[in-house]
Amino acid sequence: MQDLPVSPSTFLGYTDCDYLIVGQGICGTLLSWNLQKAGKKVIVIDEPQPFTASKVASGVVNPVTGRRIVRTWRIEELLPFALETYTTLGDELGTRLVEHCSILDFFPGLQMKESFEKRLAEETDYLHIPGNQEALTTLFNYHFGVGEIRSCLLVDLNELLAGWRTMLMQRNSLREEAFEWEECLVDSSQVQYKDIRAKVVICCEGVRGFTNPYFKNLPYTRMKGEALIVSIPGLPADNIYKQGINIVPWEDGLFWIGSTYEWEFTDLMPTSAWRLKVEEQLKYWLKLPYTIVDHLASERPANMERRPFVGVHPRYPSVGILNGMGAKGCSLTPFFAKQLTDFLINGTPIYHDADVTRFAKVLARTMN
Repeated sequence: MQDLPVSPSTFLGYTDCDYLIVGQGICGTLLSWNLQKAGKKVIVIDEPQPFTASKVASGVVNPVTGRRIVRTWRIEELLPFALETYTTLGDELGTRLVEHCSILDFFPGLQMKESFEKRLAEETDYLHIPGNQEALTTLFNYHFGVGEIRSCLLVDLNELLAGWRTMLMQRNSLREEAFEWEECLVDSSQVQYKDIRAKVVICCEGVRGFTNPYFKNLPYTRMKGEALIVSIPGLPADNIYKQGINIVPWEDGLFWIGSTYEWEFTDLMPTSAWRLKVEEQLKYWLKLPYTIVDHLASERPANMERRPFVGVHPRYPSVGILNGMGAKGCSLTPFFAKQLTDFLINGTPIYHDADVTRFAKVLARTMN
């Protein structure tokens, strides 16, 4: 990696922009939208891929998580901010990107039922017992009752990514190609990539961040997920249904069923063993007939700390990052894309537990 030449003549004929963004998943999409809304010139470089973590994710924002059924990190801020962001961006794209929904949580056993009921007395904002459970008996087999998680959001990620990609193309702000770090020259105040000159290059690469020369020392962890796309005639599409697996309303009247969290895997291909396992569970749980339309798999950009990577490199201030959202990209990204935008433009501090400079020691070894 070479330092950027400083002679002005070097840049004759180059395309200038404020920010060069690598990747157009949910992070690159929301960051480029925020920066353009702030009046900044942006170029996004993204190689089209049929299956990425953003494209095959369910789009669910769930305010509680885990077996303990506790509030997710900073959800009081993240949830309303996400709703406002997806609503505003949807209006700009001329479409509806987000819906309110509930998760109907079918308890798999007596222990989970008792855990939910205990938390129900403490968490009155999000946890409830649904009414008219008799109607559910015509759709599902279950023996231990149902809980309801309200104030969830369902984001149409396919519409979001495709719609914003079209907008970037119309604004001449997108280049559909693989980003090559060997072609990126960096100094302390600017970067040069092929024929582009920018103040900062921002890495929104998803799983490609594992090999990013500036941020590869971050505590990434590999996580594979699989999902089925199915047709279930007669199943209402106004709720998410959960019992070990999730059944989530998808596009074109279909449903998304998944997902796994595989930490050890040899490839990213869909596996017949996982599909058979899901089919066995559906045979036990779902009373309605269904047809499998597609089987998807992808790798998520998760991290061991379960907090996002946001900010600029402590040694290379012209290299930034927005990545590491894991399975909570739809809830985390709107808020931290705006935080990063405000930091880049106004110097507004990023939350310490999300700021990538918390890893200054390990990042100090970058490029050595």
